Amino acid sequence: MTLARRLLSGAMLVVITLVAAIVLIAGGRLRDRLVTEKTDELSRNARAVAADWHVRSEADAVAQRAGDALGLRVTLIDTGGVVQGDSEFGPEARRRLENHATRPEIIAARERGVGASRRQSASAGDEELYVAVRHPLGTVRVSMTMQRLDAVVRGAQRDVLASGVVALFGVLLLVWVFARTISQPVVELRDVARAIAAGDLTQRPSLAAPGEVGDLATALTRMAEQLANRMHALQEDDDLMIALLESLEEGVLALSPSGSVVRINERARGLLNVSAPLPFGRELLPREYAIRAAIDQALDGHATPTAEVSLNDRTLAITSRPLPTAGAVLTLLDLTVLRRLETIRRDFVANVSHELKTPLTAVSGFAETLLDDTIPPAQRQRFVETIRDNAMRMQRIVDDLLDLSRIESGGWRPNVTSVDVSAVIASVMAEVGARATVKGLQVVADIGSDAVRLQADPTAIRQVIANLVENAVQYTTTGSVTLRTRAQGGMVRLDVIDTGVGIAAEHLPRIFERFYRVDAGRSREQGGTGLGLAIVRHLVDAHGGRVEAVSRPGAGTTISAWFPAKA
Repeated sequence: MTLARRLLSGAMLVVITLVAAIVLIAGGRLRDRLVTEKTDELSRNARAVAADWHVRSEADAVAQRAGDALGLRVTLIDTGGVVQGDSEFGPEARRRLENHATRPEIIAARERGVGASRRQSASAGDEELYVAVRHPLGTVRVSMTMQRLDAVVRGAQRDVLASGVVALFGVLLLVWVFARTISQPVVELRDVARAIAAGDLTQRPSLAAPGEVGDLATALTRMAEQLANRMHALQEDDDLMIALLESLEEGVLALSPSGSVVRINERARGLLNVSAPLPFGRELLPREYAIRAAIDQALDGHATPTAEVSLNDRTLAITSRPLPTAGAVLTLLDLTVLRRLETIRRDFVANVSHELKTPLTAVSGFAETLLDDTIPPAQRQRFVETIRDNAMRMQRIVDDLLDLSRIESGGWRPNVTSVDVSAVIASVMAEVGARATVKGLQVVADIGSDAVRLQADPTAIRQVIANLVENAVQYTTTGSVTLRTRAQGGMVRLDVIDTGVGIAAEHLPRIFERFYRVDAGRSREQGGTGLGLAIVRHLVDAHGGRVEAVSRPGAGTTISAWFPAKA
């Protein structure tokens, strides 16, 4: 469709729509205004009639006189809703009228003094406007047919419609002349503008006409050239900004002056657990006080010092700065690993110092005592043995620490082969058999027929089994220690089950930590380093398996390790 036709069609549609709207809206408002005015007029008439209605007066005669004088229907209704007089119904017809107590205008008049309603008359058969006023003897109601008002409204609408038709022809003539003059230049400018809006910034108008259309063509050409240059520069800046933001280890988000997030890198999305598309309101950010306070202060123009918060099991350093052009930028640095390493370092230093302090104190004390030449040879021998035992204990701690450090640092890799686990268990049982016999314990092997071999480093699997069995024998006073293997889900499950004192539930999640002891004093007395289970866990993890413990106080402990059954 051409521009001229669109202009003509549009003008016709607009004029027709306006005329129709004026006819409908003006007619409706005129009708409402007439109804309001007639309601007020009927209310005044009803009050005038009420002044003539007395106890001694004849209600039917009062209604008839008032109706003749006003040219309206007048109805007098007693307090029970019975019609006592009506200007349009005689005594016989009046007796057949329904009780009027439930009429809406009657109810409203009794409650508020005046009531009005528009409805279909049950007796007259057409739409009526009823207005009733309260009277000591009941209610005075005056009504009129709506046909009078509708006739006035229809007359006004016809006048408006006639004026609209005349205006329509005049507008169409002017639009046709206007469209014929500018349609072709505007069509060309339209096509060029559409191409530019679609991203083709190479399009230029060829029009060179005088007047406003020519000026518009020149302005469109300049705009396209400037827009192309700016879009290219903006795209380069945007690409560089995105590359810089996404390369940062810090989370960065920028906020508009209204507080909406207008830019955020993936690191910040991960730290804040936000996936909403840009832009989004800051209410979607975590409801952490430090974050909200930093944003508020930056939006108020104040930079904030670095603050640490815990969010989603992470420790974050939060800093905010106001932007020169209003708005704010918030940076988030994940300190979780750093703080965890600091904690591990502090705990490690404290634990090593604590573990080495006791044997060092013993060695130092007994060595100083040995400097006394008066000590009897037998007692001197006991002191030397104590020094040797504590030196060996320190050696075991150092050896375990070196093993653990080598495994954790990645300097050790398992040399996986097919291992006969029954042979390894038999070798370990032979080593701990003497200690178990002294304590009156029974060490039992229960090797499953489908779990005889597993894939593991031979040295590592022997160290795992030896550590677990030695722990079980060490902390079991009566009963037995059972070594059991079973095939389970493509893995070989190795269980070491004892009947010892057991472990309380609150200690179970931490027994595989370095130097963690359920009963520290008892463990040191029995020579434990507190590193055995930590080494076990790391060795099993290095094989792609897992380790877990199940225990109850007084009911023994079961420690299970899973190894691959096949390569």
